This record gives sequence, C-alpha cells and structure tokens, in this order.
Amino acid sequence: MRGGAAPAAAAGHHQRWSASAGTTPRSLSTGSSPRGSDRSSDDGEELVEVTLDLQEDDTIILRSVEPAAAAGASRLPLGARGDHAGGGGASSSSRSRSPSIRRTSSHRLLQFSQELKAEAMSIARQFSQDLTKRFGRTHSRAEGQGQQQQPPPTSGIESALAARAARRQRAQLDRTRSGAHKALRGLRFISSNKANNAWMEVQANFDRLACDGFLSRADFAECIGMTESKEFALELFDTLSRRRQMQVDKINKEELREIWQQITDNSFDSRLQIFFDMVDKNADGRIGEEEVKEIIMLSASANKLSRLKEQAEEYAALIMEELDPEGLGYIELWQLETLLLQKDTYMNYSQALSYTSQALSQNLAGLRTKSPIRKISTTLSYYLEDNWKRLWVLALWIGIMAGLFTWKFMQYRNRYVFDVMGYCVTTAKGAAETLKLNMAIILLPVCRNTITWLRNTRAARALPFDDNINFHKTIAAAIVVGIILHAGNHLVCDFPRLINSSNEKYAPLGQYFGETKPSYFTLVKGVEGITGVIMVICMVIAFTLATRWFRRSLVKLPKPFDKLTGFNAFWYSHHLFIIVYLALIVHGQCLYLIHVWYRKTTWMYLAVPVCLYVGERVLRFFRSGSYSVRLLKVAIYPGNVLTLQMSKPPAFRYKSGQYMFVQCPAVSPFEWHPFSITSAPGDDYLSIHVRQLGDWTRELKRVFAAACEPPVGGKSGLLRADETTKKALPKLLIDGPYGSPAQDYSKYDVLLLVGLGIGATPFISILKDLLNNIIKMEEEEDASTDLYPPVGPNKPHIDLGTLMTVTSKPKRVLRTTNAYFYWVTREQGSFDWFKGVMNEIAELDQRNIIEMHNYLTSVYEEGDARSALITMLQALNHAKNGVDIVSGTKVRTHFARPNWKKVLSKIASKHPYAKIGVFYCGAPVLAQELNKLCHEFNGKSTTKFEFHKEHF
Repeated sequence: MRGGAAPAAAAGHHQRWSASAGTTPRSLSTGSSPRGSDRSSDDGEELVEVTLDLQEDDTIILRSVEPAAAAGASRLPLGARGDHAGGGGASSSSRSRSPSIRRTSSHRLLQFSQELKAEAMSIARQFSQDLTKRFGRTHSRAEGQGQQQQPPPTSGIESALAARAARRQRAQLDRTRSGAHKALRGLRFISSNKANNAWMEVQANFDRLACDGFLSRADFAECIGMTESKEFALELFDTLSRRRQMQVDKINKEELREIWQQITDNSFDSRLQIFFDMVDKNADGRIGEEEVKEIIMLSASANKLSRLKEQAEEYAALIMEELDPEGLGYIELWQLETLLLQKDTYMNYSQALSYTSQALSQNLAGLRTKSPIRKISTTLSYYLEDNWKRLWVLALWIGIMAGLFTWKFMQYRNRYVFDVMGYCVTTAKGAAETLKLNMAIILLPVCRNTITWLRNTRAARALPFDDNINFHKTIAAAIVVGIILHAGNHLVCDFPRLINSSNEKYAPLGQYFGETKPSYFTLVKGVEGITGVIMVICMVIAFTLATRWFRRSLVKLPKPFDKLTGFNAFWYSHHLFIIVYLALIVHGQCLYLIHVWYRKTTWMYLAVPVCLYVGERVLRFFRSGSYSVRLLKVAIYPGNVLTLQMSKPPAFRYKSGQYMFVQCPAVSPFEWHPFSITSAPGDDYLSIHVRQLGDWTRELKRVFAAACEPPVGGKSGLLRADETTKKALPKLLIDGPYGSPAQDYSKYDVLLLVGLGIGATPFISILKDLLNNIIKMEEEEDASTDLYPPVGPNKPHIDLGTLMTVTSKPKRVLRTTNAYFYWVTREQGSFDWFKGVMNEIAELDQRNIIEMHNYLTSVYEEGDARSALITMLQALNHAKNGVDIVSGTKVRTHFARPNWKKVLSKIASKHPYAKIGVFYCGAPVLAQELNKLCHEFNGKSTTKFEFHKEHF
C-alpha cells in the first residue's frame, strides 16, 4: 500500500465502507493482488489500485479504484514505499481530493494494513465489475439498437481511467498559467464590499437574532447578510455542519465565527472545496448528474432565474457531457475547478473590445501628466465645447430678462407713484415685465412639430433642441421667482403703503384708484386682484403636481387624495394653463397705473407664441384623425411590457430614434402619451413597447389583455393577439413623429447606446436601421459588380442607359463604423422584448459593426459563489450551442452592473481620434455618471465623446 491524498472533510460517521466526515483523514492505497511488484499475476489477473481514507475513529473511506497501469508509480512493498508516497500521489490518482500526499509509517497503520488488503480486494473487484457493466451499456447504445449488449474488454475501463488521469495532469499544469489567476480570485461566498471587516456586523446580527445564546438555522441567512438568497445560505449552513460532523439546527457564536472564517477564507482551494461539498451531499468525492441538477436549481433560485430552473436537467447533462467525456457518470473536484478556470476561454467570443498597442500609443498624448493650469484650461475648453449652445441661449435669455427688468424698474423709478410706494412698485413692475416674456416663451419648447422641423435646418447647429424640456422647466422656475416678486410686493408692500399714505400724497393717484382711497379688500377684489389670485392658484397647482414626487407617485397620499399623484394628475392639471392665459390677458388689460392701450403690452408678448402653439394643437388634432392605423399584433411580455405593432400610414415618415404620441380612446379620450418607435424606417409597420409604470399604462395593458389569448404554435409572449384573434382590439390613434437626440446618430463615427430597462426602446430602432443600411450597402456592392461584367467578344453588351443609371446613382456611405449597445435590466424576462431583433442582428452583421452586451442586475456579480455555476454554464452553453442561457439570444449576458469607466476606456483606446456619440435613456443618476465620464475622457484621450440624454 502507499499513502494517498484526502480532503479535509467528508460526510457521515459510520463503521462501514462509506463516506465519512470529521478530522483530516489519512489516505491509503492497496492493490487487488498481494504481488506488490508485478503489474499482473502469472494467471492474467489484473491489478487495480485502491485509495482509502483512514479516519482517526477507524472509519475507512473508499476514495478511488484505478488500474495499476494508470497510477504511474512502481509497486513497492509498504515499508519501501513510505519514502516515495509524498510526491507521486496527486499526479497519479485521479480520485484523490487533495494535491498533497500524507506520508505515514506508524505502527498502527502497519497493523491495520493487513486487514485492509482483504477488504480492499473484494471492493476493487466489485467496483471493477460495476464499471465494466456501465461501459458495456454505454458502448452498446452507441452501436445502435438491435445489437446484443456485450461487455467491453477490461482495457476500455483502463483507457477511460487513464484518459481522465491524463486530463487531470493537464488541468494541474493549466492552473499554474497566468490566465488562471483571475479565476482563482473568484468564487466568493460574501461580496467583496461586505467581506472586509464585516465580522462586527455579523456579530451584531447574532446578538440581535440569537435566543439563549444560539442562532437558529432559519436566521443564518439574515445573520451573514444573505437575506436575498436564503436557500443558498441554508444549503451552505448544512454543508459546513456536515463537514464538522454536526446535524444541528442551532449554533453558538464561536461556531458561527468558525463558519464565517471558512466562507471568507482567502484560499481559493478552500472556497472551491466548500462549493464542491455543497453539491456532493453524500461526500463520496464525486458529483453525479442529479447533484449537478440540484445545484443548478439552487443557483437559479438565488439569482431569480426561474426559466433556468425549468431547464436544469438539460444543462446538467451539458455539464456532464463536457466534464465527463469518459462516461464514468461522475465528476470530481479538479474537473469542476477546470471548468471555472476555462470560463474565460469559452467567453472569447465576447471580447471584441480588446484594444491593440497601436491604439494605446495613439492615446498616450492624452494620458501624459499635465500642469494644474493646463488641466483647468483643458477642462474648461471641453466644457465650453460641449455646452456652448446652452450657454449662449441662457446668456441671451438672462440678458433680455435683465434688460426688461431694468427698463421697467427705471420707468417707474421716475414716476410719481415711486414717492408713495417706493421700491416695492418698481420691483413688482420689473418682475411683471419678465413674467410677460417668460409666459410667452415657455410655450416655444413644447411646440414639438416646430422643433422637429427646426432640427433638420441649420438652426440645429446653434440651438440646443435636445434640451427643450429642460429649458421649459428652467423658464417655469423663473416664472415662480417672478410671481413671488410681483405678487408678493403688491400684496405685502404696495397695497399697505398706498392705504397708509396721507391724503396729500394719495391725491395725484386718484386718477388710477378712484377719488376715495380704497381699502385693502377693495384692491384685492378688483379685476386685477381677482385675475392675479386665479393665476397664482392655478400655477401653484400645476407646478406642484408637475414635480417628480407627484408625477411619478413618489408621494403616497391617503384616499381620496391619492388621485392627486400620478401622470393623470400632472396631465390634467397642466391644462389649467388655458385658464391662466385667459386670466393673464384680462389682467394685462386692467392695470391700475396704465390706461393707454398701446402701453398695455401683455398681448404683444403672447400673440405669436400662443398662435403658434394653438396652431400646433390644431394640426395634431387633424393629423391624428388622418393617421388611420390597424393593429397587426399585440403581445404582453414578462415585466409588464405591452408590445403594439400596427400598420404604417403612407404619410408617416420618421427617423430612427424618434418618438410618437399614442392615444387609446378606450382608456382616455384626451390623454396622449409619448413612446419611442422601435421599428426601423425601412419596416412596413410601426411598433412601440409600453412598460406599465403609471395609471394610464396600467389601464392600457388591462384593456388589451382582455382581448389577448395565450400564444400557440411557439409564438412569443405571455398573452398575444393578432388579426386572426376573435375578440375585437381597442382602437388606437397616433401622432408624430417627433424629434429626439438619438435621431442624429448618423453624425457620429462610433455609437455608444446605453438603455436601462424599457429605456432600450429608442435604440432598438437605431440598431435595426444600422443593420438595414449594412444590408443595403452589401446589396449595392453586389449589384454594382453584376452590372459591370467584363466586356469582350464573348461577353454580354452593356447598353448606355444601364451604364448611366449605375454611374449616376450615388453609393450609400455609412459614416458610423461601429455601434456598442449596452442594455441593463433587472429581470430575465425583459430579454424577450427584443429577442428577435438581437438574434437577427447577430446573424446578419457579418462585418461586426454592432456589438451588443446585456447586463442582468438580479444575478450576483461574476466571481460570487451564488452565480459561479451559472457563469460557467453560460459560457459553456454559448461555446457549444451559440445561445446565451439567460437571455435566450446569441448575445452574451453579463452579471451585475457594467464598469462604465472601463467600457469608455476600451472604446476610447480602440477608436482614437473618433467622434463618439453617447446616447442614454434611463434613470437620471446614471446620466450624471456617464456625462461626467465623457468629460473626463475628453480631457485625457484623443477620442471625443458627446453625451445625449433622451427627454420626453
């Protein structure tokens, strides 16, 4: 016999040939024949080497059985082999669970060895027979049905075991390579931001959850911070309990400390062993297909991947096929480790962003150290370059307001009324003049048809049309300030000073306020006062309900006041502007201190903007009636997303990235809501994707769900309807298209498209349009080649008309050389929304112009033990079948959130001196981060980033 390798843990505690756990065992090996120095006996008996683990309590564990030929070590008597056992066991035994071999020459072992020989021989023979039968069945199935099963020769088993031993040796060599270091740092049970100095927090949780000094098994997940993956935490608890020969439901603080040290151990081997033991529940050192299926389901549950659980059996078979090519029916620890280390090899298909040394050298100029003054000047120059349109418009607007305020202020400063009311009246009248301006121009940013038209003119070079909604909000804030100054000074200062003035001072003002000095109530109840109060009340309501807290229902009010929150409240309250403008015109005609008509300038300010806005609303009314659409398909997908596909009116022409307004009379006959167009301009239909986020979208989904039916024939969606559906579909009205920042994507060399959740919708149309342009370019090149055949005696003649047609037609030029699409979502079902589009792009984009990345934030980051098997399986399945197991598409899904700094760094390195358009649609928080990163990279690289955020 020779010393073998053994792990630090097994399972069970029985006096039988079975798995056992406890203290570190000692491993023994013996042959099936007492002839220690011969590979086979004279009568042809085959030698088999058996590796056993000897526990301190005399329990014996059978670890492996392999042919003597596969061992690679000469047969020596027990006494002679003790000196050689330390170095050869790990490389020769494919069943060993540890790379080290324990050397022993104890008297107790020598006495026990003879007892082991007899038992080992019988077990080895039985195990060899079982393997022979297994291989016999496997080979007979491969040969086809109808053939009689014949057990293969024993050499088949020897070959299989030898092949596995050879693969293990190669795996041990691969582990020492530099590419394995990254994987060896992974497989964390606790996330990196919690593992450091987290014991104090765990201790505090123990004190809070413990009862009588013991923590129950049910509270273990909460105690260590795994509340979102409780099943995984409980399995971890059970595994570590088995390793410690404990089957208890409670642990004390010292035992918790021991468990915490194990799961936060810096040793990769230790963490891998724990993970292996979680799968290997019977602790026999082997993992069968059923055990692989169980850990896949556990990992899928921890990462909220319900669909993966349904296909766990299929994926378990895939892992066994990859790791058990010999067909032995089990895998071992080193094979699981091999799959983890080879993960990046399987994922090479997604590494298109790898940059070259040439690209790096071209960017070195921007990475050199700069002086503080140079940094400030560079930052300022880039800021001005990115914001000069906004800055000059704001400067002009503020300058006009300041001029109007000063002009009116000085005008009243030189009038007699100043002697009575003082600076209160001058400030009020100056603010009133700015209010006239702002009440006029606040309508311009929401004249969407006018802005969409101006986007295609030279005015787009100087005006920031992308910020129309932000400018609208900025003007609204200025109106609030103007109201406070104007109404506040009148009510708090002007009126009291007028009432309290002496009769002598009041007398010259009698022509404005009457011969008798009015009371405060008389001033307020006049036409000027009443219209002013009405305007203030309406604007307070509209401004309040338009804030983010009320518009997005972040404020929770008790019933019936809950109707004051949500988009409906914002929509209807905003239409109080009709009353405001009527009151403003009346208010401007009934001024106290001005009686000459041409000095009453309110109507002059409002005339053009109001007429323009009214004209737009009339146009929208008639145009929406002329756009008759027919619903072609309706589908409801996971994540409460409704897809509407409709016929495209002949006059409806749009660009990718634009949006349109949609009205459903069955939901509301007045409300129009904007949605990005997800179909490409070249498609013969229009499509939108509607996410249920508010009261109107919730009702829209309910109305269409009532007309939908469960899909049949492999069609997508949870519910579905089309033209063959028996139930009538609700009527739909559309209006548009309207411009957005993304429609200008073709002006950039490279695109970075970033969408959060439903924010991916404006970019789907861009990707489809890019793909269509790519296909058209290829078709034009092929057609040009076909129309220019060689001319000769036996060649076809080309007529002049054909030649003129070909030469006069301009070739399609696509400025955009690359596009990178990053889609970040929280739900696995979200990938169904654009599954067909992504697969189509992946198949047809032969030039690799479009690169797509999906990110699922519900899955733990790569390297976490809870997602480790998912990551391995995902890489393996894509390498084998070309399909991502999470999204069901050909696009790889990453876990957690992207490292945006790394993303922009790689793009900048790959595309030096390029003009890159960064388009974003989603939450404002990430918009700030991306905008900041764009400024940062503009200052230290030769690549120019321009950031745009979608606004509706």
